[in-house]
Amino acid sequence: MNSLIAWLESSFSPKMNKIVQNDWIQTIKNSVMQVLPLIFLGSLFCVLTLPENYLSSWPNFWTPYGWTFGLVGVFVAFLIPYNLLNYKDHKRSAVNGGIAGLILFLMSLNPQFLADEAAMIEAGEPAWWRISSIGGFGAGGMFLAIICGVVAAAVLNAFANFTFFKPTSVIPDFVKDWFNSMLPIGIIVVCGWILTDANFLGLNLYQIVVNLFMPLANVVNSPFGFMFVMFMYCFLYSMGISSWVLTPVVTPIFLSNAEANMALAEAGNATNATLAIATDASVYSAYLWIGGIGCTMTLVLMMAFMAKSAQLKTLGRACLVPAIFNINEPVVFGTVAWNPIMMVPMWLQGIVLPLSTFLFTKVIPLAPVPSMLFNMWYCPFPIATWLTTGSVMGIALMAINFALSWLIWMPFFRTYDKQLVEKEAAEAEEDDDDDWSF
Repeated sequence: MNSLIAWLESSFSPKMNKIVQNDWIQTIKNSVMQVLPLIFLGSLFCVLTLPENYLSSWPNFWTPYGWTFGLVGVFVAFLIPYNLLNYKDHKRSAVNGGIAGLILFLMSLNPQFLADEAAMIEAGEPAWWRISSIGGFGAGGMFLAIICGVVAAAVLNAFANFTFFKPTSVIPDFVKDWFNSMLPIGIIVVCGWILTDANFLGLNLYQIVVNLFMPLANVVNSPFGFMFVMFMYCFLYSMGISSWVLTPVVTPIFLSNAEANMALAEAGNATNATLAIATDASVYSAYLWIGGIGCTMTLVLMMAFMAKSAQLKTLGRACLVPAIFNINEPVVFGTVAWNPIMMVPMWLQGIVLPLSTFLFTKVIPLAPVPSMLFNMWYCPFPIATWLTTGSVMGIALMAINFALSWLIWMPFFRTYDKQLVEKEAAEAEEDDDDDWSF
């Protein structure tokens, strides 16, 4: 175990941190994080649609939902090149880069919805669903948005120092910027045109990307894939590596799954068998991460009320309120990260709890799989469980996972607490000896 920890600390962690700090990874991660307010708003509007099943006069909150969560792909396509060019200190090209990313993304969506508009109006569908029928503006197009954004960023970055003008030119800088940006944007537009126009290659880039990433989404929704992703969250976090490093891959899958789940629920086809388990609602709000990634609420309670060492008791009580709102950085970095005793139970949380959740939702349908968008991860358990499942059995499964988490943390907590008690006693004895020395 010691040799494993030593390898992780000296080799694996530095390499992972180097990857995390890469400008391109940082750009994708931060761009997705910047649309979180819209995802949170979309979650709120999704929750507010529930009363319309019982009150005929209730407003249709699906419209503001569509103009927030339903457009996250559009915003990401703009933000990635915009942020990357700012990181690379090419601020004069940042806005044009964002516009180029947005243009390429919209061209790649194959906007067939225009031909279907009249039929959808006749069918009485809401205006928003006429637009989103292509499935790309929102979470379903997130992977395509990331690819288009990265391509646009790469082209604008390559031409960032290009200019048509000599250094001695008296033309104002803003006019130079206009003309200099025409070439890279023109390259992006022409390439998008050749790829997507029916008179040339006529590729449906949106469908191609969906087909490429569909196997990955299927793996994540399998018991092994679901467990592996949750384990990676816990594994990286236990080494002080932000779980946001997984954002570029995991977030589009989670959001696409949530969107597909809502479509199934709207069509009346939502069952535990058809719904995807890998969503933010399942992981952060219904069943798994009570108190934060790694289900650390149980550990905080042990520290606050059962610890004999002053260090753990004080830290546990300080972490109690944040843990209620699923904020666990204090307890993770204060107790778990790079602590060989406490890292192991953190890893076990990422194995046992996902398998328990999969077992009691997909194999034995004890509790429901959430079918709504709910990204308000700061909502306390079990309130969040009730909001996402509306089921007493959902709360029962949350309680089962809570109990399993308790059993996993307990022996390791006892061992670590005992070590700290002995250390504190030894330090107190040394202090007494120092006092007598005077």
